[in-house]
Amino acid sequence: MHFLPEDIDDYIVAHSQKEPDLLAKLNRETNQKVMQPRMLSGHYQGRVLSLLSKMKMPKNILEIGTYTGYSALCLAEGLTKDGSLHTIDVNEELYDLQKKYFDASDYKNQIKQYLGDATKIIPEINAKFDLVFIDADKPNYPNYFKLIIEKMNPGGIILSDNVLWSGKVVKNIQKDDESTQALLVYNKLLAEDERVETVILPIRDGLTLTRVL
Repeated sequence: MHFLPEDIDDYIVAHSQKEPDLLAKLNRETNQKVMQPRMLSGHYQGRVLSLLSKMKMPKNILEIGTYTGYSALCLAEGLTKDGSLHTIDVNEELYDLQKKYFDASDYKNQIKQYLGDATKIIPEINAKFDLVFIDADKPNYPNYFKLIIEKMNPGGIILSDNVLWSGKVVKNIQKDDESTQALLVYNKLLAEDERVETVILPIRDGLTLTRVL
C-alpha cells in the first residue's frame, strides 16, 4: 500500500540509497518463489530500517516476523560488532531460505533464528533490547508490546509495521476484521502509554517509530 502518488513514490526511491546486491537477490527470489511477496519490506523501507539501525547502533535487536529475512539483514547493518539480532518466525517453510541469505551476509554469526510462537519465545530470550521491529500477526501486536516493553533499554526504539493497514484504520470496520481492530487498540496504546513517545510515519503501509523513555 502506497499513500503517495506513484510518480512521487518512484522519485523518492530513485533518490534514496541503492539496494545492496545481496538484498536485491533476496528481493528477486522472494518475488519469484514465495507466496505473498508484498510482505517483503523492500528496497525503500529496507533502507529506512537500515538507516534507523545505523543511527541507533544497537547491541541487541529483536525482530518479530522474519518472513524471508530481508528486514533482518537491513536492521543488522547497524549492529555493534559484538551485537546480536534475534529474529522469530512461525513459518518453518521459510527457515532454510532465511538461513541461506543470513549465512551469505556479513552478519551470519550475529543473527539468531527462532522458529515458533513469539509470545512464548520472547520471554525466554535473555537480553535487553535497543531496537525492536514488529512485523508479524496483527492481532498479537498489543501482546507483543506488553512482552517487550519491560525488556527494552531506556532510549530503545520500537518499530511497528503495517499500522495503517491499507487505510482500514480510518474506515468502517467489519465485525470479523480482527486485524484492524487489534491495530486500532495498538495504535491507541502507543499514543497514550506514558512510558513511550510515538510518531506514525506514512511509509508504505504505515511504520510507527516509538522511543522508550
